[in-house]
Amino acid sequence: MSQETGVYDAMFHPLSTAEADRVTALYAPLADAVRQLIDATIRTETDDDVVAKARGEIEAVTELLRQRIRPVGVSFRVEGRTLPLGNAVVGLCNPIAPPVVVRHDGDGRCSSEFVLGCAYEGPPGLVHGGVSALILDHLLGEAASDGLSKARYTGTISVKYLRGTPLGPLRCDAWIDRAEGVKVFARGTISDATGVTVEAEGVFIEPAWARELE
Repeated sequence: MSQETGVYDAMFHPLSTAEADRVTALYAPLADAVRQLIDATIRTETDDDVVAKARGEIEAVTELLRQRIRPVGVSFRVEGRTLPLGNAVVGLCNPIAPPVVVRHDGDGRCSSEFVLGCAYEGPPGLVHGGVSALILDHLLGEAASDGLSKARYTGTISVKYLRGTPLGPLRCDAWIDRAEGVKVFARGTISDATGVTVEAEGVFIEPAWARELE
């Protein structure tokens, strides 16, 4: 086993399906509550005393949650697949994730329908371009890695913005275009109700240590 393989394995804590369900059921609602808090924090126009009271209560809750935390960089695996609870795009337990729920349609294709609110704003009323790139990078990676079951990481990604992406309901589609040796080429789009707003194409590479395991 190479050093890289050992480091990779150490990053993941194995869970049974039952334990994964328990963890998700416990922490996902907490993350959703914090998402609502983020939205309220951005949009609130309450008075000074209300803001001061809210800040104190939030700081107290934060200290409660910090009583027991896992190390940075440690995630979970269930039946050989990654369970990315803290992922910035799909993490059910990450309040900054929308979250995006990915559906795998077979033949190297995947898609998702999701909502981006004011926490993801760039220009007024529009999604930040970096957030669009983040979501596309993840969805292309989901397609290229067969639902995160294979170690294939972004080598390059190119994003083309066709027009502004409005905040609100959106859809992302991604698919494998072709494979050449250890490289998988993927493409994808983000669309609103009237059509495509962003296009992307990327190259995803299987690292040497992963090839040693095959």
